[in-house]
Amino acid sequence: MATLRFGLCSLLLACVCAAGQAAEHPLVVIGGPGIGADKHLTRETIALMFRRKQTLWPNGQRVQAVNLPVQHPLRRWFSATVLGQTPEQMEDYWREMYFNGVLPPHVVASEAAVELFVAGTPGAIGYLSCVPPHGVTVLMSWGEPAPCPAHTAD
Repeated sequence: MATLRFGLCSLLLACVCAAGQAAEHPLVVIGGPGIGADKHLTRETIALMFRRKQTLWPNGQRVQAVNLPVQHPLRRWFSATVLGQTPEQMEDYWREMYFNGVLPPHVVASEAAVELFVAGTPGAIGYLSCVPPHGVTVLMSWGEPAPCPAHTAD
């Protein structure tokens, strides 16, 4: 019984922490050119795309997922919220998938690089903490993201 109580308390604490993080880290999942007509995705579909379990968009275009670096706070929040695992746990997943010939998503250095990658890559999907002004399609969002500032190459 104590184990059940501990488990329920842990679950409640995780939900409270996730709700607090949602306010701290707004998140926008964006798609690039060629994603087809289905422009609104579920969290589950996004997770499948980032785990390379769903590799094609409904129109047949190849999914090109892009991540931020492992230590980036938005990557950590995205991994916990969408994938249900930490980036370190996902590294274990990718080591296993590598032996099946499946490579992890691309990694770029910054949110500006994510925006450029997604806007310039047919079938791309990525995430930002803000809403870009043009060139991408918003597929899903958490929290209340503000418009992105004008980015310079970094």
